[in-house]
Amino acid sequence: MTRKVCVVTGTRAEFGLLRWLMGEIQNHPQLELQVVATGMHLSPEFGSTYREIEEAGFEIDARVEMLLSSDTNTAVTKSMGLGVIGFADAYEHLAPDIVVLLGDRFEIFAATSAAMIAGVPVAHLHGGETTEGAFDEAIRHSITKMSHLHFVAADEYRRRVIQLGEHPDRVFNFGGMGIDAIKRIELLSREELERSLELSFGEKNLLVTFHPVTLEGGASSAAQMGELLAALDRLGDTTLIFTMPNADTGGRELSAMVREFAQRHPHAKVYTSLGQLRYFSCLAQIDGVVGNSSSGLAEAPSFNIGTVNIGDRQKGRLKASSVIDCEPNREAIQAALETLYSADFQTSLAAVSNPYGNGGASEAIVKVLAEYPLENIRKKQFYNLSANDFS
Repeated sequence: MTRKVCVVTGTRAEFGLLRWLMGEIQNHPQLELQVVATGMHLSPEFGSTYREIEEAGFEIDARVEMLLSSDTNTAVTKSMGLGVIGFADAYEHLAPDIVVLLGDRFEIFAATSAAMIAGVPVAHLHGGETTEGAFDEAIRHSITKMSHLHFVAADEYRRRVIQLGEHPDRVFNFGGMGIDAIKRIELLSREELERSLELSFGEKNLLVTFHPVTLEGGASSAAQMGELLAALDRLGDTTLIFTMPNADTGGRELSAMVREFAQRHPHAKVYTSLGQLRYFSCLAQIDGVVGNSSSGLAEAPSFNIGTVNIGDRQKGRLKASSVIDCEPNREAIQAALETLYSADFQTSLAAVSNPYGNGGASEAIVKVLAEYPLENIRKKQFYNLSANDFS
């Protein structure tokens, strides 16, 4: 009997991580792929990136509209409510055997909550991680408690999921999903990428992504973005490639600040969505990543480039030696950029090892999705750690 596996995706970055797993599900003889697109994918403001799903060869079986045209705390909360309603309808229509989702965004929290009430088992990817500067931290761990199979990216994250009371037999460490994508994708050449982006790389080149720090308030996010832009303003000889912030609280103000900066700086260009191919192709050509995106920690090390990681948004995640942490003020950011370009640091990048594995996660995950017994899987016992685990 074919098992219906419903994959939920709400953002461009998350789809980039899920894409290869979706392909494995689609090609598996015992599985039927269902795709639900939601969140930023369906928003023209964020590039209507549902098209990237279709262009990759996947049919979208349901669309859950949930984003309101505001990024206040109230609007995000209301969007979550709309999401729960929409996913309730989608699950009733699709009747999946299991739902697969990744990460920690509010769209995914809505999808998981609806699945729990609908009685559909959930497989969660990239649980057990920590991000102390965003409310994603609480959302991620909440999703863990509503999920039944767990696919984590490192042993430390596996231990944390078990610490949350999940049975070790249901927690699998197959490495990070981004490594799979890096190993499978055929990157654009420098010339092809320049034509696609309509820019010319300079002697120095940086990719910049700064998302809201949702636990520190909108004013703090804007202040930190202002400090970042002030530090970048001093780099007259550097091509700056900006990707836009996520649809989080305060994200629109940050987007406006980036666009205003780019209008004053001919060496800066802004992209609503690069897509995975162009994004990874950029990582292969640039000197480093600047901002507070998880990609600077999870994918950039595989390209042997440095990351300037600003503030607390990613605090708690595993980090390679290529990551330079700094405070969110212009002096600290400027010092980190100087370290990034220093001869000693550049030499050290050749020996960088990515802590998120070596690839192969998609094949391993699809095997579990096809073979793991789902009967009575929703009845979970809290797994208590022994006294030795606390010694």
